[in-house]
Amino acid sequence: MSTLGGVPPVELRSGDAETVEQETRPRGRSEEKPGLLKIYLALMKPKIIFLLLITTAGAMMVAAGGVPDLRIFFWTMVGGTLSAGGANALNHFFDRDIDYYMYRTNRRPLPAGWISPRSAVAFGILLCALAFAIFATQVNLLAAVLSLIGALYYITVYTLWLKRRTPHNITIGGVAGAIPPLVGWAAVTGSLAPTAWALFAIIFFWTPPHTWALTLMVKKDYARVDVPMLPVVAGEEETRRQILIYAWLFVVVTVLPVVLGMFSWIYLAVAVLTGAWFMVDAYRIRRLRTNAAARTLYKYSLLHLALLFIGMVVDVRLLG
Repeated sequence: MSTLGGVPPVELRSGDAETVEQETRPRGRSEEKPGLLKIYLALMKPKIIFLLLITTAGAMMVAAGGVPDLRIFFWTMVGGTLSAGGANALNHFFDRDIDYYMYRTNRRPLPAGWISPRSAVAFGILLCALAFAIFATQVNLLAAVLSLIGALYYITVYTLWLKRRTPHNITIGGVAGAIPPLVGWAAVTGSLAPTAWALFAIIFFWTPPHTWALTLMVKKDYARVDVPMLPVVAGEEETRRQILIYAWLFVVVTVLPVVLGMFSWIYLAVAVLTGAWFMVDAYRIRRLRTNAAARTLYKYSLLHLALLFIGMVVDVRLLG
């Protein structure tokens, strides 16, 4: 495979080369090439973008105390979509070598051969550039800079530096996913208040248990390509222990904004109830030691984060 961009093809460990084709070919999925629009949409990772937009929109509504200026809201959503989509497209490019050998990712556009690496790079750079221009001209410069920092952090710090070098890739790399609320806050106010950083902290501490639950389910994929995710390096039992530790940290951080006077009892009720269920799932992972338990926490964590931001918006809207 090409080494364009400085990322060499992954070298399989002894014994993997003989079975990789059987293990990585998808079961029950069509080999037919999708349309060009679907290919480029897949490069953007729309499911990930949707979650990032929820946190961006939630931060905007909290900052505005309700519904923000609709023009600013529209362009922030467009800019956020393009920025995240561009970063994700570049992530596809840099991870194309390991994606080919991972069952979960081997039908992404690049390892499947549906698009050239150069096209993916051009698409990613174009989206990031358009995002910055939209933020700078239609929103404000602070939002533009923050959005660019988030994209660059995800591409350079997480994808190129941390992911293949250290099991701390998720904890340190989580900064990228926590930046969208800062972008949303800056879009409305032109500045960053302590509440914005509280939202940043919530997502930062949410990321490890959410992601480690996923890595428990696909440990063999990461082990095959020597990516040092926590279950591969430290083992599944230690990963479950770390999930429990970070779950507690996350739940505590979700309550701190109330203690600091940023939100009132409505958000507190949402944070406590959803946090209690999150902890039930975290302890279930430690007790049952099954992929099903990990999958339950992973899926619930997505809903949990959305409910927290909804609780913030309702709290600010009704109680100020």
